[in-house]
Amino acid sequence: MKIYFMLLYFFTYGILGWMTEVAYAAVVERKFVNRGFLNGPICPIYGVGVSVVVHFLTPLSENLLLLYLASTILVTVLEGLTGYVMDRIFHHKWWDYTNRPFNIGGYVCLLFSLVWGVACVFIVKLLHPGIHKALSWIPVPVGIVLIVIFGIVLFVDLYVTASAILKLNRRLERLEEIAGELRELSDRMGENIYENVMGTMERSLENRKKLEEATLEHKEKLEGVTAETRKKLENHMAELEQRYEEIAAQRGKVSRRLVKAFPKMESRLHKDILEELKTRIKDRL
Repeated sequence: MKIYFMLLYFFTYGILGWMTEVAYAAVVERKFVNRGFLNGPICPIYGVGVSVVVHFLTPLSENLLLLYLASTILVTVLEGLTGYVMDRIFHHKWWDYTNRPFNIGGYVCLLFSLVWGVACVFIVKLLHPGIHKALSWIPVPVGIVLIVIFGIVLFVDLYVTASAILKLNRRLERLEEIAGELRELSDRMGENIYENVMGTMERSLENRKKLEEATLEHKEKLEGVTAETRKKLENHMAELEQRYEEIAAQRGKVSRRLVKAFPKMESRLHKDILEELKTRIKDRL
């Protein structure tokens, strides 16, 4: 029965956590924002975190100070571990407390840890007894069916979201490659012009007449062979720029939702490209 109730707690608090995030976003941003990592109305981190807290820390409910300290430490560890693992798996930092004092890697910070501690004391002392009583009224067979249904939906949602994130990563990688090619072509064009100009100047230092002749010769050369080379480079750059715009303009529902849900999301591998993509998505919202 412990596992049965732990699973019920997970889904219950995951949904309540999602509702809390949405309500907070509604107050701050004055509009609905799906603040969950997944598409559905559930935040797994809340489900896991609160379930662990009520399971392990309920015995400490008579000692408020100890309950608060233990809750603060436990939730901080869970939030930091979740942020770190998600960062390593998807190569994105989903939330960032870097600008807040006493943060660790941007994954956790003292202020929010203290707030989570207060929230956990409220849950253990006041909210959870009522939640447990309400869940106890559900017939076990019905509860098992609900767990199975919610579990399947959660798994599908997780698969869809993870696939979309990996697709976004491939998109960012391709944009980074194109941007690198454009920079390389630009450098080549600049170097060719520089080498031709400098070569002309070095050959023409003897006297003014030779300088003028060399300059004229250089112009003819640029207008001839160099012009043809530059034209090819410019055409290739135009093709790359068009391809870049096509990829950057692609619209993914999950990508747009994640940008809205995690406005401070950062990419460890493609930070600048992601920031540009976020700006494009925000301009369309």
